[in-house]
This record gives sequence, C-alpha cells and structure tokens, in this order.
Amino acid sequence: MERGRHFRRGASILPSLFTTGNLFLGFLAIVRTLDARLAEAAPLIGAAVILDMLDGRIARLTHTQSEFGAQYDSLADAVSFGVAPALLAYQWALQLVPRAGWPAAFLFLACGVLRLARFNVQRHVIDGRFFVGLPIPAAAAQLAAIVFVVPDARAERWEAIVALALVVGLAFLMVSTFRYRSFKGIDLSRRRSYISVLGIALLFLIVASQPEASLLAVTGLYTLSGPLAWALGMLRRRADPRPPLAVDEPQPAP
Repeated sequence: MERGRHFRRGASILPSLFTTGNLFLGFLAIVRTLDARLAEAAPLIGAAVILDMLDGRIARLTHTQSEFGAQYDSLADAVSFGVAPALLAYQWALQLVPRAGWPAAFLFLACGVLRLARFNVQRHVIDGRFFVGLPIPAAAAQLAAIVFVVPDARAERWEAIVALALVVGLAFLMVSTFRYRSFKGIDLSRRRSYISVLGIALLFLIVASQPEASLLAVTGLYTLSGPLAWALGMLRRRADPRPPLAVDEPQPAP
C-alpha cells in the first residue's frame, strides 16, 4: 500500500518534468535567436513541441491530471510557442519591415495566448477529438519548420512581406473556429492498433530520411487541414441541402 502511494507521487511529477523541459527548450530557443543562431533555435522549438505532446499523454496514462498541471503547461506554452517563435520570425525576416514586423510578431504572441486561454476555459465542454482553432504548438512548429528549411536571415523585402503574411495568417488561424484533429482518440492498446503503430513508425522513418522537407510538409498539411475541412463541409452542405420541414396544411373550419 505504501509502495503504491510512493509510486503515484513519483508518477505525478513526470508530466511536470516534461513541461519544465518544454519551458527550458523554449527559453534556450530565445537565447539562440538573440545570438542570431537561427539554425539552432528552430529545432529547439520543434523539440519543445514533442515534449508538450508527451506531458499530456503521460498524465493521462498515469492518471495524474491536475488543474495545476494544466495551468503550468499553458504558461510554458506561452513562452515556448508564443514568445520564442514570434521572436524567431522577427529576427528571421520581419525586422526588414519594422513598422509592420514587430506588430505582426506581437499579434502572433497575443493570439497564441488568447488561444491558450480559450482552450483552458473550454477544454471540459468541447469534443476532445478536435481543437477549436489552430493549436499554438502547431503554429509554432509551422514557423520553426520554415526557418529549419531556410535558416539564414532573409535579406529581400518581398521575403519579409511573405513572412509577414504567414505570421498574421497563423495568428488568425489560432483564434479562428476552424476545427483541427487532436489525435487524442488514438488508443495503441486496442485491437488493430498495429496499424497506428506502423503509421507512426513510417512517419518517423520519413522524417529521419528527409527531415527538412518532411517536417515542412507535415506542419503545412496540418495547418491547412482546418480551413480545408471547413471548405469541404460547406461544399457538401450546398451539394446535399436538407429537405424543407413539412408544414401541416390548415384544416377547413367545420
């Protein structure tokens, strides 16, 4: 009995350790960005995304979810996926258009924090299979993947304008109502789970062989999946309209 209690106490610390690692990597990414070492900063944000994915799953597996852990995770995400990618984008390209660059970087940060606050309020009342709005780790991963592919700071003004449009677009996707798959329903313990395991292994193999292109493709497809699903839903509803409700004809008075 005493051993089980100690095990539960030790297991309850694990998610917070992963969250602390996420926060550390985000802070280190900020330091690398300030030192103009963008090629090192971008992978650190990607590694923080992996730790952020693991802390929640570990908490669910060990049944150690808590309100403290949820709030701590959101605060760490604000640094690793709000401040760090916003500063990275500014150092990478947005500083070439300073009048619009720093407001765009701040807009990304503000929308990311708003997204976190909305998630904390709604996480108990929405369908767990979907996120409402682009998750802030996915938005940060999208920026980090682009910088990972092209790590040198941009020198052309048109490149800065394209980066500005991307940052603003990601900011608005985070506070949008587009639905994104959460993949929380994947259960590796049920039957036919070997298909999921095989898919995950294949994904890691592709990333290991072509990391730059594959990471950019994965993040890009996920970013576009919300608007594409909404557009397909609109087309489906227009192509197959619901029949009008039947209205009872008035009966003649006797």
